[in-house]
Amino acid sequence: MADNRYNPTKALVADWNHLMRVFLRPEDDASRQTLIKYMEQMLFGLHDFLKKHVGITEAKSLKELSENFRNTLISEDPEKKLADVITCLIKEIAPHAVNVASPYFVGHMTSAIPFFMVHLKAIVSALNQNVVKVETSKVVSVVEKQVIAKIHNMIYRRGSLFYEEHVQNTETTLGVFTEGGTTANLTALWVARNAKFAPKEDFEGIEAEGIPAAFAAYGVDRCVILASRLAHYSVRKSTGVLGLGNNTVIPVDIDDDYRMDIGALKRVIREIRSGPQRTCILAIVGIAGATETGTIDPLSEISQVAHENGIHFHVDAAWGGPTLFSRQYRYLLDGIQYSDSVTIDGHKQFYMPMTCGMLYVRDPKLLDVIAYHSNYVNRLGSVDLGIRSLSGSREANSLVLDCALKIMGANGYALLINHGIETAAAFAEEIESRENFQLITPPVLNILTYRYCPAHLQEKLPAAGEEEKERINWHLNMLNRDLQRIQREAGNSFVSRTALRQNAFSPAEIVVLRSVIMNPMTGKSILKEILDEQEQIAEDHLTAKLPV
Repeated sequence: MADNRYNPTKALVADWNHLMRVFLRPEDDASRQTLIKYMEQMLFGLHDFLKKHVGITEAKSLKELSENFRNTLISEDPEKKLADVITCLIKEIAPHAVNVASPYFVGHMTSAIPFFMVHLKAIVSALNQNVVKVETSKVVSVVEKQVIAKIHNMIYRRGSLFYEEHVQNTETTLGVFTEGGTTANLTALWVARNAKFAPKEDFEGIEAEGIPAAFAAYGVDRCVILASRLAHYSVRKSTGVLGLGNNTVIPVDIDDDYRMDIGALKRVIREIRSGPQRTCILAIVGIAGATETGTIDPLSEISQVAHENGIHFHVDAAWGGPTLFSRQYRYLLDGIQYSDSVTIDGHKQFYMPMTCGMLYVRDPKLLDVIAYHSNYVNRLGSVDLGIRSLSGSREANSLVLDCALKIMGANGYALLINHGIETAAAFAEEIESRENFQLITPPVLNILTYRYCPAHLQEKLPAAGEEEKERINWHLNMLNRDLQRIQREAGNSFVSRTALRQNAFSPAEIVVLRSVIMNPMTGKSILKEILDEQEQIAEDHLTAKLPV
């Protein structure tokens, strides 16, 4: 990008004087003014800034965009001044990014953030604390233990004496911050694995000796994890990283409400226990807010099954965890307090910037099974938070969350949660009121799925034979794929899509449209507009392709 405000004949040189200028402050007044111009907009008018500079999506393809990013050489000397770089970000990058803050963006678990989050993130970046070690964070580590205890209290409610003992206890750990839900789930299963195959007699533990030695020491042929068919793919990813293999994740059938079927869970456990192989059931993973449907597994019943069978019970509440803020809807997560571990994502319904995940454990000593020490950092006997964490160096996301809790309060977060749940319910009613739409998974929280399905096909499908159903659904799948794509490329609004079994006993999957209602600026009128647009797209481009 050329910019004639600067003398084009004066080349930028990477000498020591230039380095000190860019390291300590903007190079000149032009750079300062450009920085102030855009930062003021972002700091005090974030959503107006995003609306002005970033669309929902652009029809321009990734292939077209990639043609502008093919140079693979790093310039030896500086290419641009700060003012040019900032202008390039705003004028050339931002328009082709995705405005996830738009109230019309209702397709993924990424949404608007409160404007003050940008301030907090900037301060945290400027402080550049590394919470791996007290020597690089000091009071920040103390704050982190406090905020972990606050969220732990919200989940487990162990009583004031418990938290008084553990909030700043250097020998116990109530939870850890991670990069996201995937890392939190991985950490939970890592903990479950190490606790199950702990050191004993002449065996140093699975972390030291590995899986073959652990299986031999405990008389085990294989190790499995039980999870709903709707479990997040990070569960499978975790087994790959832990060396257990993806095939050790045994899917448990879901019921007609897309929740783990307790009868099926008990049956799977019986079959495993009576099978020819000596099998260790490492963990049961319950979901509090399934990624595709927002549904919640029967956590109390699962916890009872897990307890009776001596199995680690992990709850993936990356999405639904903050529902606990809501007095009106926290009952939906009943049973989570009996779990051994819980995943929650900060960058989802805590409305924090990317990226922030958390893992909480009921037993304050449980995370000892993944402790690591080193002579230069996380020394034996130190109070460094990095001792019981998969992450090494990491930023102080806990400061952002701590400040947000103080700014919003539990009731502030509850208002956001309630809005999402109630708006999703209203959206479901609107979908059902339109004859050419079919609600597939009614919302439990604030996620729902539906599809475009003309009224005459809705009438025809129940009585159709299997081959006819397959044929009709094939056409409907193609229509809904095209509908989602055309709407996305038009750039006015966005819903995502996925594929689900239409019910617990259906072998075939259907393509559905998926909406996530978390933006407080998304109301029923906007959702009606999105449906109106979908109806118009179908009428203009797609319905002629459907069977009669």
